[in-house]
Amino acid sequence: MNLEMQRFKAEFFKALAHPLRIRILELLAEGDKNVNELQTLIGSEGSAVSQQLTVLRAKNIVSGTKDGNKVIYTLRDPMIVELLEVAKQIFNNHLVDTISMLDKLQE
Repeated sequence: MNLEMQRFKAEFFKALAHPLRIRILELLAEGDKNVNELQTLIGSEGSAVSQQLTVLRAKNIVSGTKDGNKVIYTLRDPMIVELLEVAKQIFNNHLVDTISMLDKLQE
């Protein structure tokens, strides 16, 4: 069971390992959106956004629901929002540590 969980985590984090995918998740954390909305907000080509959504769907991180001729994307698990916030806090902690180290070097 432990090995299965480790594999799940590794695959999950691999699916998050792209800046455009993270941006898509951040936008979906604000609410459900279709590809055109995501493309406009990101300022990227539709094909790039669609490719990244395909990866996120394959890993069950987002889901899509048909609405007429559009697909509305949503986060499958609201805990993704918390995960992104924790990642931001970890980044901020690293930044504070780096600034402290630079201050000590300048003394």
